[in-house]
Amino acid sequence: MNFDPYRYQYPSRRNVVYGSKGMVATSHPLAAQAGLEILKKGGNAIDAAIAAAAALTVVEPTSNGLGSDNFAIIWKDGKLHGINGSGRAPLSFDLDKFRGRGWEKVPEQGWPSATVPAAPKTWAVLAETMGNLPLTETLAPAISYARDGHAVGVTVAHNWRLAFEKYSRILKGREFEVWFNTFCPEGRSPRAGELWRCLDQAYTLELIAKTNAESFYAGEIAEKIIAFSNRTGGFYSQEDFEQHNPEWVDPISVNYKGYDIWEIPPNGQGIIVLMALNMLKGFNFTFRNAETFHAQIEAIKLAFADAHRYVADQRFSQVPVAEMLSDNYGDVRRACIKERACLPKAGEPEASGTVYLSAADSEGNMVSFIQSNYAGFGSAVVIPETGIALNNRAKGFSLDPNHPNVLAPGKRPYHTIIPGFITKDGEPVGPFGVMGGYMQPQGHVQVIMNMVDFAMNPQEAIDAPRWQWVGDMNVSVEPGFPIAEAQALARMGHHMGAALDSNEFGRGQMILRTSDGTLVGATEPRADGSIAAW
Repeated sequence: MNFDPYRYQYPSRRNVVYGSKGMVATSHPLAAQAGLEILKKGGNAIDAAIAAAAALTVVEPTSNGLGSDNFAIIWKDGKLHGINGSGRAPLSFDLDKFRGRGWEKVPEQGWPSATVPAAPKTWAVLAETMGNLPLTETLAPAISYARDGHAVGVTVAHNWRLAFEKYSRILKGREFEVWFNTFCPEGRSPRAGELWRCLDQAYTLELIAKTNAESFYAGEIAEKIIAFSNRTGGFYSQEDFEQHNPEWVDPISVNYKGYDIWEIPPNGQGIIVLMALNMLKGFNFTFRNAETFHAQIEAIKLAFADAHRYVADQRFSQVPVAEMLSDNYGDVRRACIKERACLPKAGEPEASGTVYLSAADSEGNMVSFIQSNYAGFGSAVVIPETGIALNNRAKGFSLDPNHPNVLAPGKRPYHTIIPGFITKDGEPVGPFGVMGGYMQPQGHVQVIMNMVDFAMNPQEAIDAPRWQWVGDMNVSVEPGFPIAEAQALARMGHHMGAALDSNEFGRGQMILRTSDGTLVGATEPRADGSIAAW
């Protein structure tokens, strides 16, 4: 039977999903099933999140991998915990040398774009401190998917093909040969539904599981990474890996119309969500119309301007977080929102290819977890015999020596991936997130407002057609966005563009706890999203 997995003639509807004992929501069905399998084996929500995250490195390598970073917000033992699992710049990174090569920006691919991989260490720390099961249990589904094979998803195949076509045009040099050998061994990308296996990645996952990630940072895997770096002009040293540890952080929040919205503090861009909501809470919205979209867009633009001016690694630069989130500063920035679109400028608050998943269990634990290479397969540098595709997070650094986010050895870059969490009156409502680079804070704001201001259910809130500010006065809208409202936005001064598909408008997941104590989940129609419930 012949058919096109990318062609759909008729509107389709996805219902919210209910469960009671546990739930995992991810962008891929096999990852959701991996998390549920672990819950049924006695794991808690943290174990399920680790299992799903590890599985996603195998089933969705177009967005994340073993060379990724990750962040999480976790409700456990009656309070929120945050963990920053972003990697640092290699100690041999040197601003003068980068600028001396004529670079005005950090290159998108290659060794200069790669920070120290962080994801495996975060899994290990979470398993040791909060999980019920060891990594040998939680990584078992991912190992099986990599060793025994799995059928490639529709969205994954599409993005894999785009990466192959792009890399075939632009990548030159020995450091890139392994990407083609590892991820396109047939001389093309895998097709939707085609069986895919990666024995090298299975072996690496087994080592991570058996050694609780120690082999990745001070053993066999680390040795392979550093040896390849030395052979092909990389920057890594053993010290870079031995020094890496994730950091426990206190999540930051603002109250939006009775709900506390939580994000990870800088070096991440979650503060953009909170600043925008702080401005928007001063308006009364009744409809998703042009006036509402205009206020959202202008608030996002102003928040991005501040974030790009001030957000950086707080160990290197003082970021005025409290001032940026104050009600007074929200009032000041709200006054900048006029009837017509304008170019955003940073204020003065002081006198700144991703996968997202949610998990919850019957014990009351809830996890908001996000993991990413940054752009697709990241740096496109793959370590031989490991299946490890290194991130390109260093692309987030500035090469302006006077900028707080300037590149420096051992420093974390401005980070786009942001897990979100909602509480009300000190009790958990649930985790949510929207992946997709600079779309992420824009997606967070739209999804939160869809539920709080417009009383949408979680699935409807994720389904609703989105807008995306893409720089200057330019706004893109996805298919299904109301044309009359787009035309009205154009009359307000926005430069409107219509996208032909929804691939660049983020992919979200959400799990909320109901007043009856059960769980309700929503997943993304823009991807291969799935919810596994128990």
